[in-house]
Amino acid sequence: MNYLPSDSRYQLMRYNRSGRSGLKLPAVSLGLWHNFGGVDTFVNSRDMVLRAFDLGITHFDLANNYGPPPGSAEETFGQIIEKDLRLYRDELIISSKAGYTMWDGPYGDWGSRKYLVSSLDQSLKRMGLKYVDIFYHHRPDPETPLEETMQALDFIVRSGRALYVGVSNYPADKTREASKILRELRTPCLIHQPSYSMFNRWVEDGLLTALKEEGIGCIAFSPLAQGLLTDKYLGGIPEGSRASKTHGFLKPADITDDKLAKAQKLNELAKSRGQTLAQLALAWVLRHETMTSVLIGASKVEQIEDAVGTLKQLDFSNDELQQIEMILDS
Repeated sequence: MNYLPSDSRYQLMRYNRSGRSGLKLPAVSLGLWHNFGGVDTFVNSRDMVLRAFDLGITHFDLANNYGPPPGSAEETFGQIIEKDLRLYRDELIISSKAGYTMWDGPYGDWGSRKYLVSSLDQSLKRMGLKYVDIFYHHRPDPETPLEETMQALDFIVRSGRALYVGVSNYPADKTREASKILRELRTPCLIHQPSYSMFNRWVEDGLLTALKEEGIGCIAFSPLAQGLLTDKYLGGIPEGSRASKTHGFLKPADITDDKLAKAQKLNELAKSRGQTLAQLALAWVLRHETMTSVLIGASKVEQIEDAVGTLKQLDFSNDELQQIEMILDS
């Protein structure tokens, strides 16, 4: 049966401009870091992507090494595009990245021009695309000159492989330096993708200020601390969750008594606002004027629906923000 997207999809979502660019992204974007690999069920992956698009999520975020195995998330997404979304390509923002280990040898990692261009060519082949909308350098490379990496991003845009470029996991000083180089090359840095949540606040120490001053958008990954800021782990580690999987990045040791106690208190505050804990956590990240989007992961359709429900209540009172600070500092 042919897929037809919901006619109301653009009425449900809020779209924010990325920095000083002309591009708007949905306030909630879907990441394919987990649950879209070769080890996962294709039907569920497809259902999540299509439901996301029905809810106005136009941005789908990938990387060369997402899976497992590496590359398989892009292959899965490519199948979904071919089967269901080819006619809607111009309504989609598709991003990918390179910067972590992807293949053996000296050319399959970090930030050389050789690696970035070769990796993106492979990603485009896996997804069956002519270009991606956004291509990121996934992490700073301590050995490759930053000029080389940024010149590679500039080349990628000029060669038609990507429309925009960004960086991920860069500290504030390196972000400013990268932005300056790209600006001089006339391929401005569109967006930065850092990890950020109530449990991981490093971006508040200079990065958000740098992004505002440089006119760069921000899209936070792991805004729910890989599920710790949801009700999933409040009663233990459920079967099928990230922490229960051998290939996941969230380990049982990460689920500490301290974090669970804070999550319980935050959950009570969320209930008083008429929200789930996940919605409270996403709204808290989106409160920054520089925050273009939150990048959620999902293992089932209901989690995506819950995340989009965040948009019904984004405002915080000063008292609520103070309560959150007290909980997080306790």
